[in-house]
Amino acid sequence: MATPQETHGAFSWFELSTSAPTDARTFYGQLLDWQFRDMGPAGTYTMINVGGKGIGGIAGAPPNAKGMAPAWRGGYVTVTDVDKIVAKVAGLGGKVLMPPTDIPTVGRFATIRDPQGATRSLITYAMEN
Repeated sequence: MATPQETHGAFSWFELSTSAPTDARTFYGQLLDWQFRDMGPAGTYTMINVGGKGIGGIAGAPPNAKGMAPAWRGGYVTVTDVDKIVAKVAGLGGKVLMPPTDIPTVGRFATIRDPQGATRSLITYAMEN
């Protein structure tokens, strides 16, 4: 059975942006039995794992976001070719907010805005050989 990270059009990743990532880890770890793995310097980004599989992340809020409420950012949607999909956005009335960008060892993502103003991130995951 294909995972959301392998399925075109599936929601596959969610992120929490917060100024208190350690508190979030404690709360969600105890509430949902999530496991965590730091990626990069401590407090910068934490991967959320369930059953040994990554399902999302917790990001420390950037310094220029002081006073911004913690929030779960909408999920990434898996696409088979992020560059090809993003090339269609403007023609459908949307706007590319962040062009396709590589995330080392993870994949390639972009952020778009639909004609109604809602934003969404799209991702093509790097598949292990």
